[in-house]
Amino acid sequence: MATNMKKKAERVEEKREKRPYAVAKYLRISPYKVRTVLDLIRGRSVEEAEAILSNITNGGALPTKKVLMSAVANAEHNQGMDRGDLYVAECYANGGTSLKRMQPVSKGRGHAILKRTSHITVILDVKKAEGNI
Repeated sequence: MATNMKKKAERVEEKREKRPYAVAKYLRISPYKVRTVLDLIRGRSVEEAEAILSNITNGGALPTKKVLMSAVANAEHNQGMDRGDLYVAECYANGGTSLKRMQPVSKGRGHAILKRTSHITVILDVKKAEGNI
C-alpha cells in the first residue's frame, strides 16, 4: 500500500507545473469580460503587460493585474527568477460557480439570472536567449 502511495506522489510531482503561476478564484466578474483583457497581455513581457493593465478601462483589468503581480512575486520569491526576464506564457479565465438569482416578471413568473464568477490563471515563463540557436 505504501509503495503505491509513493508512486502516486511521484506521478503527481512529475505533472506539477514547474513554471511560476498564480490563480484567483471565485471573482465576481464574468469570464467573457476577463478573456478580452487576457487576450491583450498573452505572450507579452511582464512590464508591458503591467502597463497595458494599468491603462485599460475594462472591468477585468484590475483583478487580472493583481493575479499577474502575484505570479511575478511567486517567481521572484519562490524560484529566484528575475522580473525583467519573465513573460506571460499562458493566461486563461475559466468559469466558476454561478450565483442563481430570480427576476420577477409579469403574471407571477420569474426569470433566472446567472451572476457568473471566474477563475483567472496566469502562468509566467523565462524568455529564451535570442542570440543562441
